[in-house]
Amino acid sequence: MGLDAIVEEIKAKGRAEADKIEEETSLEISKIIADAEAASARLKTAKEDAVGKEIERMRQQELSSANLEAKKAKLNARKEILDEVYENAKESVKKLPAEKNQKLLKSIIEKNENNNAKIYSKAKDKPVVKKLTKLEYAGEIDCMGGVVIENADGTEVLDFKYDTILKNVSEQTLKQVSDILFG
Repeated sequence: MGLDAIVEEIKAKGRAEADKIEEETSLEISKIIADAEAASARLKTAKEDAVGKEIERMRQQELSSANLEAKKAKLNARKEILDEVYENAKESVKKLPAEKNQKLLKSIIEKNENNNAKIYSKAKDKPVVKKLTKLEYAGEIDCMGGVVIENADGTEVLDFKYDTILKNVSEQTLKQVSDILFG
């Protein structure tokens, strides 16, 4: 066998070896690409799921926030209406006819003057109050009407100012008024 034949045989073996290596490399590259594409698809799916969940969370958050704002606006509107009702009641008390005012003062004084010594009222009611009681008229107070009665040493004070009565009645009946107005 000649040298040329040996060189050709070596070349043929080298080409076969190179072809085999190239085929194995090509298969390895294909496997790496397939694995990378699968990993990419898994990552894409995971990211899409995460984004979907984040969008849903944000939607729920916005919905909750909108509901809260709506409730707040509704409560504020109700409060404004209740405040208006209270103010209207105050105006009605301020405009009590003199006869009705005198009748109320008389009732309050008769029920509470025993064991007490002093009485206070608003300036406008001073003559009526003095006429209705034997208690010492101790001074004028700033109020819508009514009286304040106290014992001799000032340790017991009975507040029958219309302002106080209206405030107490308003606080005690707030739920009922709210139920009537808003169902």
